[in-house]
Amino acid sequence: MRKLLIFSWLSIILWSCGTTQTTTKVNKRSTINTGKKYLARTIAFYNLENLFDTIDNPTTRDEDFTPNGRDHWTSEKYHKKLQNLATVIADIGKKETGTSPAVIGVAEAENRGVLEDLIKTPPLAGQQYGIIHFDSPDRRGIDVALLYKKRFFKPINFKKYPLLIYDSDGKRIYTRDQLVVTGLLDGEKISFIVDHWPSRRGGEARSRPKRIKAAQLSKKIADSLLQLDPQAKIVIMGDLNDDPSSPSVKQVFRATADKSKVLDGGYYNAMEHFYNRGIGTLAYRDGWNLFDQIIISSGLLKNTNDHNFHFWKSGIYSKEFMKNRKGRYKGYPKRTLVGGQFIGGYSDHFPTYIIIVRAL
Repeated sequence: MRKLLIFSWLSIILWSCGTTQTTTKVNKRSTINTGKKYLARTIAFYNLENLFDTIDNPTTRDEDFTPNGRDHWTSEKYHKKLQNLATVIADIGKKETGTSPAVIGVAEAENRGVLEDLIKTPPLAGQQYGIIHFDSPDRRGIDVALLYKKRFFKPINFKKYPLLIYDSDGKRIYTRDQLVVTGLLDGEKISFIVDHWPSRRGGEARSRPKRIKAAQLSKKIADSLLQLDPQAKIVIMGDLNDDPSSPSVKQVFRATADKSKVLDGGYYNAMEHFYNRGIGTLAYRDGWNLFDQIIISSGLLKNTNDHNFHFWKSGIYSKEFMKNRKGRYKGYPKRTLVGGQFIGGYSDHFPTYIIIVRAL
């Protein structure tokens, strides 16, 4: 029999409170850590795909999302979308932790009001989610935000950073701000950077400099946190409109999928191994992209103290009910609208997540 060295998590038992796990770690010689309890938390990201209310805002381009607009966006359609999104969010990571995400970054929310409606929608209602949101100058009127369970996460400070980019005539291109939140997750300090980088409108190569600028801003923010604390636990998550192999991620962040190559102060891309296997979060022209990325600092990757939070696993939440069931786009994320027609879907993106754990 071939001898193998195996390190795996086995016999996971969720306790009734939904926050602890019993794990067994084994190798070819012996069984260790039998019966050790772990606290597990889900951190997720989800592009909500145009979560607009039905009210016309004269300062943004939301005319289509009104009852008399192109998409005939009615209260019934809006609340159906809220219900769909809430159903997805409540289940992300639940298999591993027994509960909905402790923290979730979101993109494409029109305003704070739609987020308040979202967290009041079953099955999120009663989960006591808080909201951190700032209005962005984005031309479409969409923002990023952070939702968090108040009993798990206590914000300390939060701030938005504008992305200053300009066209060839020197005119500013207004896009999404970047959100930075630092707080205590079950008493342990952790920072989140929530992003939605500029789109590929006009072509990937032509628009690439905008995303390079966005990556540089995110990297500058993350590096400043590491200067204050070299072991800082940082999660950068968002719709980057780039893949893990793109220059914005590989050349600016120098993020890698190889844990052994992450040095102190470096970054690990928790989603790259999916991308390398041809798995994505959105599909376009018969091909898959993985724009919805979660990148973590070395402080979360290296388990120097089993009683502090550290990375365990990552995932893409892509259940069958969220997909088109037939036709040319079978298997693609089921959208809310297609060609202005309401089809009752969820989003054109699948959400991504990581699970972090610590011994009790």
